[in-house]
Amino acid sequence: MRIQLSTINQIINHKNITLMTKTITFNELRRIKDSLPDGSMHRIADELNVTTQTVRNYFGGSNYSFGKNCGLHIEPGPDGGIVVLDNTQIYDMAIRILEEENKK
Repeated sequence: MRIQLSTINQIINHKNITLMTKTITFNELRRIKDSLPDGSMHRIADELNVTTQTVRNYFGGSNYSFGKNCGLHIEPGPDGGIVVLDNTQIYDMAIRILEEENKK
């Protein structure tokens, strides 16, 4: 089932959540995923109340039987393509986890 953008905007406005989009390359997204310590996918999934497979799909996986699409759009281009992230919550958590690891 695909949710129309206007529906998503209504949900976001209803819950007073502000989500920002981000544009990066696909290879950069994969580098972030590959840099995460063991257990990070489960940690992100638990904190955001989504399945682990949904988090994996966010980082380029494609198993939609057990996970959902989370606003990841890939366009052909250099460095694996251009990725537009409609929802940066998973990305932001991954960056926060990497920053925590760098402080150790």
